[in-house]
Amino acid sequence: MVEEVSKKPVRQSWIVLGLTALAILFLMVFLSEEMEAVRAFIHQTGWIGLFLSIGLYGLLGFTPIPSEPLTVMLSTIYGPLTATLVSGTGNLLAAVMEYMVGTHLAEIADFEKRKASLPFGLGRLPVNSALFLLGARMIPGYGPKFVSVLGGVYRVSLWRYVWTAAIPTYLGSAIFAYGGFGLLHLPIFYK
Repeated sequence: MVEEVSKKPVRQSWIVLGLTALAILFLMVFLSEEMEAVRAFIHQTGWIGLFLSIGLYGLLGFTPIPSEPLTVMLSTIYGPLTATLVSGTGNLLAAVMEYMVGTHLAEIADFEKRKASLPFGLGRLPVNSALFLLGARMIPGYGPKFVSVLGGVYRVSLWRYVWTAAIPTYLGSAIFAYGGFGLLHLPIFYK
C-alpha cells in the first residue's frame, strides 16, 4: 500500500511529461509549415490575437523553435511596445511552464536524495541565488530553458524565480521587438 501511494506522483509526472512531448512534436510540425497562416490569423483577430499570441509563446517555450520571429511579426502588426509586452508576458509564461516541468522531473528522478552525490559538485550549485538565476538566463541558446528547468528541479521559490526571469525576458523582448521593427522599416525594404 505504501509503495502504491508513493508511485502515484511519479506516474502523474510521467504522464505530464509524455503529453508535453506530444504537444511539442505537434507544435513543431504545425508552426514550421504554417507561419504565414498564423500571421494572417493573428492580424485578422485584432486584440484577441494578442492573447492567443501569449499562449503561443507559452507553447513555443517547449520547443526548440525560437520565438523571436513571432516577436518581430507582432511588432509589424501592433507596434514594438505592444509586441514587447505580449512577447515578455508570453515568454514569462513559457518560463514558468518550463519551471513546472522541472518540478515534475525532480519528482521522477527523486532529486533530493540524489543531489548530494552529483559529480563535480553540481549538487552545490547556487541555484537559489538571484545572481545565478539572472546570469544563467543570459547564456545564449538554451541557457534560459536550462535555468528554467533547473529552477524547478532545485525547487527555487516561485516568486524569486518569476522576478529573476521577468527582467531579462522583458529586456530581450524589447530588443527584438524594437530592433525588428526598426530593421523592417529601413528604406531597403521599400523598393
